[in-house]
Amino acid sequence: MSLVLRSYWRSSCSWRVRIGLNWKQLPYDIVPVHLVADGGQQHSDTHRALNPSRELPVLLVDGEPLAQSVAILEYLEETHPDPPLLPRSPLDRARVRQMTEVVNSGIQPVQNLRVMQRLGREYDFSRADQVGWSRDWIALGLTALEQLVSNHGGRYSFGDSVSWADLCLVPQLYNARRFDVDLTAFPSLTAVESQLESLPEFVAAHPDQQPDAA
Repeated sequence: MSLVLRSYWRSSCSWRVRIGLNWKQLPYDIVPVHLVADGGQQHSDTHRALNPSRELPVLLVDGEPLAQSVAILEYLEETHPDPPLLPRSPLDRARVRQMTEVVNSGIQPVQNLRVMQRLGREYDFSRADQVGWSRDWIALGLTALEQLVSNHGGRYSFGDSVSWADLCLVPQLYNARRFDVDLTAFPSLTAVESQLESLPEFVAAHPDQQPDAA
């Protein structure tokens, strides 16, 4: 099976998929897609033919494009269940999905680049105002995630096994620091992060290790 990931080094959605591929021990090639250069390479005809939403990541599976990071993680879990990234019981799996969606649908979409660009372009938000907008949404979502991890976490976000929740947590905390979110209010999240950051699958997926790192 041939796997090619269209990715941007600092895209949190691309990042979580890189961790997932590494965790499943699946070899893959990366095709960088720059979200700012050339007006945003995700808007090119080539990329739009693979993902009409003009977003990253896109995973090409034997040439067939699959987009949306959680859909990609679902595919990887179904086709390569070991080592797992979801727990066994339906309730536990649902809880991990809940944590995942706090980030995937509750935080990331309202703090991403195209939202900030539109705030500046159409509503005259300064860069500082854009960052403030993002900071507020990140803090709100992390507050919810902190409670969930405090209730259900162990060494990692859910118990003592790495899960999708961890794949989403690490990139989101990276973003939080970029937007100057005060992380002292989230001790459970930063404690989990400290356990994850030395795992080789996470190290290899870090933005600084990517071929297109700025």
